Amino acid sequence: MPPSNVFSPTTAPAAAGADAANANANADWQQRSRRHVWHPCTQSIRLDVAPPLPIARGEGVWLTDHEGRRYLDATSSWWVNLFGHAHPAINAALKAQLDTLPHVMLAGCTHAPAVELAERLAVLTGHALGHCFYASDGASAVEIALKMSFHAWRNAGRAGKRRFVALRGGYHGETLGALHVTDVPVFRDAYAPLLASAHLVASPDARAARPGEDAAAVANRAADELEALLAAQHDSIAAVIVEPLVQCATGMAMHDPAYLRRLRALCDCFGVHLIADEIAVGCGRTGTFFACEQAGIWPDFLCLSKGISGGYLPLALVMTREAIYQGFVDDDAARSFLHSHSYTGNALACRAALATLDLFEQEDALSRNQDRAARLLARLREGLAGQPIDHLRQRGMITAFDVREPGARFAERFHLAARDHGLLMRPIGATVYLMPPYAIADGEIDQLVDGTLATLKTVTTASGATADEGARDAALA
Repeated sequence: MPPSNVFSPTTAPAAAGADAANANANADWQQRSRRHVWHPCTQSIRLDVAPPLPIARGEGVWLTDHEGRRYLDATSSWWVNLFGHAHPAINAALKAQLDTLPHVMLAGCTHAPAVELAERLAVLTGHALGHCFYASDGASAVEIALKMSFHAWRNAGRAGKRRFVALRGGYHGETLGALHVTDVPVFRDAYAPLLASAHLVASPDARAARPGEDAAAVANRAADELEALLAAQHDSIAAVIVEPLVQCATGMAMHDPAYLRRLRALCDCFGVHLIADEIAVGCGRTGTFFACEQAGIWPDFLCLSKGISGGYLPLALVMTREAIYQGFVDDDAARSFLHSHSYTGNALACRAALATLDLFEQEDALSRNQDRAARLLARLREGLAGQPIDHLRQRGMITAFDVREPGARFAERFHLAARDHGLLMRPIGATVYLMPPYAIADGEIDQLVDGTLATLKTVTTASGATADEGARDAALA
């Protein structure tokens, strides 16, 4: 699938001959969608102003609407797509699996894709983790890890260890169990009466650096607060949950790996489990396949979803240590982990994941991503000089910056303006982030940066923001 190096935010060549009957195809799909689809993470009242973008097809990093306009997928379709849309190798693997075994229940049965995927992931951890428990989405994986942690302590005769510790600004999903360790008010506050309470501790967000501090100093200061909590209340705490290296949904808050090293040591010292939520940051997003690798540590539970299937099918999993798994091996059903999902270990999703792992090896993706990330950051650093932004930062293939004085509804305005420049982007508050698929080519990186800069200029000019050579900055991960 050769990458396109021609910036085409308007009409793709294949649509050049579209007849007049297709001229209003987008509007028709938008109207039908609004009438029947309840869109996620969307204020329905805003659908007139910001109607959903009707996508007809995808190829590589590009999405094409029903009228032939193309958009570079700068968000990897909510952080799930790794090697581009409609990748021929993943397509072929899925077609072969479809003709063999689309699905069979994993309770009382097993199948090759689920077994092979668990084996290969265990190898990637050096067998520190294994025994994949499969689910369908990230929030489900978090729920599983929380339940496993509590249940493991109960099986060990320590049922009083039932509370969890989460970071301020952290996000772990929106089901009730996952939401109780999430600290993003727009998702949590309405449901607070339904939620158990978690301990919240300081985020190691490098943007919180005080004068003279670097990112490691911020990380250690945050770890000191956690240490004080664990010292006082570890007897009632089952686990600490963390998004390693990047807290994505709170605005791509990045931290130094030193925090993870302190966290692992503290959990060991006080007898508390460590849950690594790598749903968004795993599968190479931060530069290594698992984010925890950059700190040289392994958690007790590791959650994966999003990119693990290459952006094709819903799939999630939890990996854990052998000793924890053995704690559930018992004749007493009450000591077994009987959690289940109907589509657990779906054969098609697992086969997509195996094809995705193949691509990491065949394309030397992690090494090549270093060059892609460097080009992206260099182009952005040059283009953003003097612009009203703060904290340009990058970790692997995640790059972000914060817009100063963004004005009302900045994210919506930026999203709509980006469409006009051929980009699909969704800022988080005042944070603009770029998380493209790994298939992006040099020319497409340039298009992404040029479109981002043009969009920023459009939006900040309209809001009255002013450029300033003295853009504020701090310790950056």
